[in-house]
Amino acid sequence: MDRYTEQRLFGFLARASAALILGVLVMVVGVTLWRGGRVFVTDPAVMVTAPGSRYMLDGGGGFLHAVLGSIFIVVPATVVASILAISTAMFLQSDYSSERTSDVINMFLNVLWGTPPIVYGVFVLTIIIAVGAQTSLIFGTIAIAIFQYPIMTRYADEALRAAPDAVKEASYGLGATRFETARMTVRAALPGVIAGIIMGFARGIGDAATVLFTAGRSTQMPGGPFDPATTLPILIFEQAASFNAEVRSHAYAASFVLIVAVLALILASKLLAGRFARFAPGGRHS
Repeated sequence: MDRYTEQRLFGFLARASAALILGVLVMVVGVTLWRGGRVFVTDPAVMVTAPGSRYMLDGGGGFLHAVLGSIFIVVPATVVASILAISTAMFLQSDYSSERTSDVINMFLNVLWGTPPIVYGVFVLTIIIAVGAQTSLIFGTIAIAIFQYPIMTRYADEALRAAPDAVKEASYGLGATRFETARMTVRAALPGVIAGIIMGFARGIGDAATVLFTAGRSTQMPGGPFDPATTLPILIFEQAASFNAEVRSHAYAASFVLIVAVLALILASKLLAGRFARFAPGGRHS
C-alpha cells in the first residue's frame, strides 16, 4: 500500500469516526428531547410540581424535589470545589512550589480525575457510617465537591500555566507581591478558569454514582441540609426501570431537563470564556 492510499484510508477512517460519534450524539440527544418534550407538552408543570404521596408508583405530581435537590447539592459543592481548585492551581505554579512538588501533586490529581465517581460516594458513605449519621443533602454536597475538585484544579492549572509570562514579569517589575501577581495571573487565565468551573458544575449535576450512597433517595421536598434528598440522575435511574408507563415518562422528562441544562452550561462556558478573554493580554476588547 503506497503512502497516498494510506493517507486516503486514514482520512476516510477519521471522517467515518467523526460521523459515527456525531450520529450517536444526535440520536441520544434527539430521542431524549423528543420523548421528554412530549411529556412537557402534555404536562408543562411536571418540573415545578411537588411529588405526590405515591409518586414512584403512579407518577402523581412532578419532580420538583429532584430539581431542587440537584441545585441544593451541586451549587454549594461547586462553590467550595472552585475555591479549593483555584487555590491549589495557584500553589502549583512556580512562584509557590518547586517543580518536583508540582509534579507529585499533579500525579495525585490525575489519579483522582481517573477515579470512578462511585468510589467518592463509597468514601463519603464510610465517613457517614463512622460518625453515625444518615445520608443527607450535606453529605451529597461533600461527595460532589470532592468529585469536582480534581476536574476544576486541572482546568485552572492548565489555564494559569498558559497565561503569558509577561503578566508576571510586568507585575513583579512594578513591585507587586506574590499574592498580587497571582491575582493578575488569574485574571489573565479567567477564560480557562471559568470554563473549568462550568464544566465541573456540568459533571456534578449529571453524576449519579457520587450521590447514590450519600444523599439518599427521597420523594419529599428537601427540608434541610441534614435531610435526605434526591437528584435528577438518581430520579432517572429509579424511574426508568418502573413498570408504570407514567413513571417512565417522567424519567424522559427529567432526562430532557438534564440534557438541556448540560448543553446550556457548555454553551455558557464558551460565551463566558469569550467574554472574559478581554482580560487576557492580546484578548479581544468590547
